[in-house]
Amino acid sequence: MSTANPVQAATIVRDAVVQQLEWDSEVDATDIGVTARGGVVTLTGFIDTYAGKLAAERVAKQVRGVRAVANDIQVRLRLERTDPEIAADIDASLRLRPAIPESVQAVVHSGHVTLTGRVPTFFVRALASEAVRHVRGVRDVVNYCTVEPAASVRDLRRRIVQALHRSAEVDARGVAIDVEGSIVRLEGEVGSWAEMEAVENAVMHAPGITSVDNRITVAPHAVPVPPVDVEIC
Repeated sequence: MSTANPVQAATIVRDAVVQQLEWDSEVDATDIGVTARGGVVTLTGFIDTYAGKLAAERVAKQVRGVRAVANDIQVRLRLERTDPEIAADIDASLRLRPAIPESVQAVVHSGHVTLTGRVPTFFVRALASEAVRHVRGVRDVVNYCTVEPAASVRDLRRRIVQALHRSAEVDARGVAIDVEGSIVRLEGEVGSWAEMEAVENAVMHAPGITSVDNRITVAPHAVPVPPVDVEIC
């Protein structure tokens, strides 16, 4: 199979993202537009939930050849909800997840949610965002939760490396890890955006880590030209 030139590659990536958006059950792609240039995909248009906006971004990241995504989709609610209604549902959603401490608080203004408080790990911080983004009426989420530094943990870098090697989603051979105090820096090269996120997700469980400096680059293989009998709409 021959390799596509830059214009062909961009067209193939764009069409693949369009098809994957239409295929994925979590996304209503009716009003979503897609452009691609040099592996950079831009999503535009409208969708009726914030969770749907993030799902569209997730789908685009999973497509081969995508190196970066600009998500310019706007959330346009079909049915407006009051801030007190949204806040009540957010409170219930946070309480359903025992790992999220009661110190996490949410403020809602015109459907825009701000989270604050202290959490034990980066994973719990992400869990708080996940709990909120699916609430009906939410337009976007800003997470200002801070991770509590833990007491010094011995051999933290070794434990992180072992966690990556246990993951079936990660080829840890291409990832370099440096731990300085409570900060983890990730460098290297992986073959897909999904693998890059899998690395970061594994690190988020590490105790005492207050931030992750993810410098991993996505370098997918050259986008092949599809056979003539493969239809691209």
